[in-house]
Amino acid sequence: MKLASQIFNDEERKRIDDAVAQAEKRTSAEIVPVVSTSSGRYDRAEDIVGLFVGLIVVAVIWWQFPSPSVQDTGAWDGTPRAMGILLLFVSMIAGFIVGASIASRISWLRRLFTPRRQMKEEVETRACQVYFDSSVHHTSGGTGVLIYISLYERLAVVLGDKTVIEKLGQEGIDELCATLTRSINQDMIQALIDTIQSTGDKLEAVLPRSNNDVNELSNSLVTID
Repeated sequence: MKLASQIFNDEERKRIDDAVAQAEKRTSAEIVPVVSTSSGRYDRAEDIVGLFVGLIVVAVIWWQFPSPSVQDTGAWDGTPRAMGILLLFVSMIAGFIVGASIASRISWLRRLFTPRRQMKEEVETRACQVYFDSSVHHTSGGTGVLIYISLYERLAVVLGDKTVIEKLGQEGIDELCATLTRSINQDMIQALIDTIQSTGDKLEAVLPRSNNDVNELSNSLVTID
């Protein structure tokens, strides 16, 4: 899985930055687009994969090296019981480490063992953290808007400051998020640009740009690896 910073080339970043600048020419809102590689660590999913691989390895070892009691009568080449237990233990640990390591590198495998609800909670929590860390809540008029995309979870969140919520309502903000997720699988860059433009369209009517408006936040796309 590519890091968020590797997804966009210079031209694509410029298109997104220009979309923010154009939208903010029509409204006093401050729009901040953020794309994150992942919003959570999901260690439990890695542990589950590791345990699964470990059990498979143990089963294979058990089948390949049966104890003397289950071999044919008269055979003396079975694995001693103490050695067999040690071999199974080491195999389990080795299988767990290998499985967890594989899961940490293969995003779809880790996602397979991660509950959807957990991913949604992680994305919403991380979006709130970015909202405050990026000073979206620090605009003088309370007009900040965060458009947050988390690549690993394939989830998006749109957050608005108090004035934006008052003017658009939560339903209006949810519509912006729906605009983003509707076409993000086909073309993420264009989906993000369309959402930025739609944000400008909605806020132009209720939060028009004033003559003395100051650009308080950067128009640049933020990527988080």
